[in-house]
Amino acid sequence: MDAVYILILAIGLDLIFGEPPTPVHPVAWIGQTIAFLIKAVRRRSPRAQFMWGLAVSLITIGLFVSAVYFILLFTRHVNIVLYLVLAAFIFKISFSLKGLMNAGMKVRNLLAQEKLEDARFELRSLVGRNTSQLDKSLIISATIESVAENSCDSFFAPLFFFLFLGVPGAIGYRVINTLDAMIGHHGEYEYLGKFAARLDAIANFIPARITALAIVAASWICRQKASAAWRIMLRDRRNTESPNAGWTMGAIAGALDVQLEKVDYYKLGDSNSTLSIEKIDDSLRVVMMATMLWILVVVLAEVIYHVAT
Repeated sequence: MDAVYILILAIGLDLIFGEPPTPVHPVAWIGQTIAFLIKAVRRRSPRAQFMWGLAVSLITIGLFVSAVYFILLFTRHVNIVLYLVLAAFIFKISFSLKGLMNAGMKVRNLLAQEKLEDARFELRSLVGRNTSQLDKSLIISATIESVAENSCDSFFAPLFFFLFLGVPGAIGYRVINTLDAMIGHHGEYEYLGKFAARLDAIANFIPARITALAIVAASWICRQKASAAWRIMLRDRRNTESPNAGWTMGAIAGALDVQLEKVDYYKLGDSNSTLSIEKIDDSLRVVMMATMLWILVVVLAEVIYHVAT
């Protein structure tokens, strides 16, 4: 039952305390390690960039996963209570439910106060696109779709890897996700980050679909349009460049009966309802309910495994 105690304690830590300050946040250490390792290869040939990107990915994953594994292995032999607390803290840094909800609420509250410039600025914590020219409806759309998509990266996927690979697995996923966020995109790191981007897509393949299904189930509980969530999810899942993002964003678009758009990139859902601030509220409720369902599934799976073994 150690895994259940670690999960519950980690979620409690997240909901009570949120994220540690950036200077002492272990994810910041992961980012600093990646930044240090990629310095030497920025102006190399595409082939050299790809090979070094592959090496950086494997080195960073191996370094942090092995460090967590051996630290927890040692701590478990020293004191079981210390082990559970430390494991919960390390596991907590692999996900951020409170941070995701707070980021969505900040944008929502600024829009309610008609502070569009501030809302555009805050939106940057949720999306990677240029937000400086977005109007109110596009800010609402970006907030809704990003809360749904990021719920996979920020919560569902870490718990998925924790379920099968424990705390080291959750940290391994966070390293992969950080690699993708830093170098897995077009532009300066086009070839350097290709391996990281593909690895992130593979790591999120199953969690993204679980997230989408949880959103469909949660939309029924929250009295949104569950049938439309299912239909739009299946219809529009391929509209995004990412093989995973369309599942979660399509599900939330259908649930809220709105059309979500990233100009010149994709449209998801049908514009049967107006994109209003209330739709952000609805999306946050649906996503929060979806995470609660996922917590229940993971706890039940761990309990069943404990009883069976």
